[in-house]
Amino acid sequence: MKRIIIALIIFVLAAVPNLYASQSTITEAEGHACMGDDKSRKDTEQAALSDAKRKAVDYTLTYLESNTEVKNFVLESDMVKAYSNASVRVIEEIEKGWFRDPSSGECFRLKVKVEVIPDEKKIKSAAKEASFDDPTSPLNVRVWTDKKEYKNSEKIKVYIRGNKPFYARAVYKDAAGKMVQLFPNPYSSDNYFKGGTVYEIPSGEDRFELEVSPPFGSESITVFAGSSQLGDLDLESANGIYDIKTKPVDIGVKTRGVKIKQKEDDGGKKIPVEFSEVSVSLVTKK
Repeated sequence: MKRIIIALIIFVLAAVPNLYASQSTITEAEGHACMGDDKSRKDTEQAALSDAKRKAVDYTLTYLESNTEVKNFVLESDMVKAYSNASVRVIEEIEKGWFRDPSSGECFRLKVKVEVIPDEKKIKSAAKEASFDDPTSPLNVRVWTDKKEYKNSEKIKVYIRGNKPFYARAVYKDAAGKMVQLFPNPYSSDNYFKGGTVYEIPSGEDRFELEVSPPFGSESITVFAGSSQLGDLDLESANGIYDIKTKPVDIGVKTRGVKIKQKEDDGGKKIPVEFSEVSVSLVTKK
């Protein structure tokens, strides 16, 4: 079958992989608080949200500690510090509402989906102590290409690798600010990748090639990866790839809206989704 050539204005990162992707964990958490004599309704709602965020961090750290083989004390210490100092971002409000407790009076309860983001310096320190290929470490993904610089009409090969199985999306932003989804694409919908394996894109059943064309300049590619299937974007098929119709500011949030059919622990609580995001700056030349 004739291969489709896609004219993409692209130079995809240096040959040396980006060692420190932005890592985080996505989970659900519930929080509640009661008014009492010293809280307004707004104060109570904020207290309930703070309670949910605290529980999300605690649960995430417990999950990672029980699912990560600690190789040495330094790694353990850095991992604990990274998540103890984590920031929490609300992705979605699942449910919320007021109720009356017989002993505490007016109370507020909410359930949210949040992203727990570890302290960047500490997670980088932990990454130095851990083996990148260790599947018992938190999800980490690398991305690179066959060379540093591409000129007009040259073809690009992109490579990705993770330390454990993951689902991924690659978003490319050209010099003019246009954003497209390289994969999954209309000809290759499977975005599941095995851990420890280097994948080449395009390859296999892909029916397109990545070819450099004008305009040239500073560009970027971002790979979003998660241990569960990622949230949907508004896409439109175009020449073997997808044009992204979702607003750029919403791409990260919608991608992090992972599709929860997540596994559950023994208590029936959804297991956190490990998430990794890596972006690289790109340059194309005539």
